[in-house]
Amino acid sequence: MPDFSGLPLVIEPGDLLPRLDTPELILVDLTSSARYATGHIPGARFVDPKRTQLGLPPAPGLMPAKELLEALFGELGHNPNAVYVVYDDEGGGWAGRFIWLLDVIGHSRYHYLDGGLHAWLGEGLPVTIDTPAAVGGPVALTLHDEPTATRAYLQSRLGAADLAIWDARGPLEYSGEKVLAAKGGHIPGAVNFEWTAGMDPERQLRIRRDMPQILAKLGITPDKEVITHCQTHHRSGFTYLVAKALGYPRVKGYAGSWGEWGNHPDTPVEI
Repeated sequence: MPDFSGLPLVIEPGDLLPRLDTPELILVDLTSSARYATGHIPGARFVDPKRTQLGLPPAPGLMPAKELLEALFGELGHNPNAVYVVYDDEGGGWAGRFIWLLDVIGHSRYHYLDGGLHAWLGEGLPVTIDTPAAVGGPVALTLHDEPTATRAYLQSRLGAADLAIWDARGPLEYSGEKVLAAKGGHIPGAVNFEWTAGMDPERQLRIRRDMPQILAKLGITPDKEVITHCQTHHRSGFTYLVAKALGYPRVKGYAGSWGEWGNHPDTPVEI
């Protein structure tokens, strides 16, 4: 039976299909309960995307409490030898956020199914309505700070020559014309590239093949520390994933995102 060794972070349905019975696989579905119930990849365990976020205003995108993460990963059967494959049905936002969580818990064995459920169905591959049982109770986790940019950290880095801030929100949010917090606009120095613009609609929302060239033109380059955000670090789950998949060595997600920055009294804003 083939294992996952040697595969890149981003894999294709044809890579996953012969590996569905691999003992160390934990396959995670981040679509919706309704979508999951109508058919999912065999063996996939549903995780409600809301469980990946704190969910409280003004910054619902912050990380859930440690004990909630320990419960979630216990249900999935988390263990040091696990290989995660994650997918969603929206092009990678929730799946990318889950990969960020895996980085937070210090687990580096993971893959993203490019195009997610759309790509799987597009190749006529099987789905099931069978639901795996929860594996067990809470598991002890150690949370790591490196994958996350706090507000204070980001504020301390503003203006640094080796910093690229990737704003994954829509152009009207970036410009301040659409205001979803106490303040509108964007973080000083941030570059806007809206998350769905990085998906190829002709290839079931797979990551665009020309993303390296696009990011180079934007100045989001591998020599810089890349901090990505949106409103709640959901859309920027995709951009975090893209930077990781391209091998960028210094990538952080700003989990507080604009929900925190735009509602904080002491944060600078550009319009």
